[in-house]
Amino acid sequence: MRLMHLIPFRGLAYKVYERRLEYLLTQSQVPRHVGVMCDGNRRWARSAGFPDVSSGHRKGADKIFELLDWCRDAGVEVVTLWLLSTDNLVARPESEIEPLLAIIEDTVRELVAQNWRVKPVGALDMLPGEMAQVLKSAHDETADRPGLLVNVAVCYGGRREIADAVRSLLFEQATKGTTIEELAEILDVEHIAEHLYTAGQPDPDLVIRTSGEQRLGGFLLWQSTQSEFYFCDAYWPAFRKVDFLRALRSYAARHRRFGG
Repeated sequence: MRLMHLIPFRGLAYKVYERRLEYLLTQSQVPRHVGVMCDGNRRWARSAGFPDVSSGHRKGADKIFELLDWCRDAGVEVVTLWLLSTDNLVARPESEIEPLLAIIEDTVRELVAQNWRVKPVGALDMLPGEMAQVLKSAHDETADRPGLLVNVAVCYGGRREIADAVRSLLFEQATKGTTIEELAEILDVEHIAEHLYTAGQPDPDLVIRTSGEQRLGGFLLWQSTQSEFYFCDAYWPAFRKVDFLRALRSYAARHRRFGG
């Protein structure tokens, strides 16, 4: 009985704490681009007693919309959400991947319906044709919308992205009649950056990974060279606004050296 009385008090305490964190942050301290590794859906489902891990993926999909509201309110301009890696697409059983792809597709449709600006980033050619078309259409339909940009990283791998960027660069130069030798003489990092999935966007200032894992796992390998990282123990479906604000507070407290 005593525990039941503590629950409302705990919720009130978190609200007060949230407001204090928001008050302490200034606009100049907010990252322009936040990358989020939405990790721990399956473990959350198991810990909550669900026999089907898809329950965790659905709960995690719902959390996306909360996060985007928090980011918009904080003044973040770009959010990149890693929802499915190339490795997971290949390694996980079809019985898990099929419902996960359906959940992601429904989520993208809802992002469009809620007027978010959506850009898919990943190897879309590895996805079922209909789903790939949904992602491409989401970008086409929302490209001119104002406000926060949502990069949806589906079938994404950092090494694959760099390989795709180099391949795109080679094709581009070949159409111009540039030889390999000529390209080798002028090739610079900016040439590759112009062909990344996120070309034209600011690199992520802050990368958040949930579930307690403290590794990059191939997320935005090229773009995160100067990023700050924040690791949170909460599984993604249990990620709270106070966790997000703690990440922003941690970021604001750091002195970014940019290699200097």
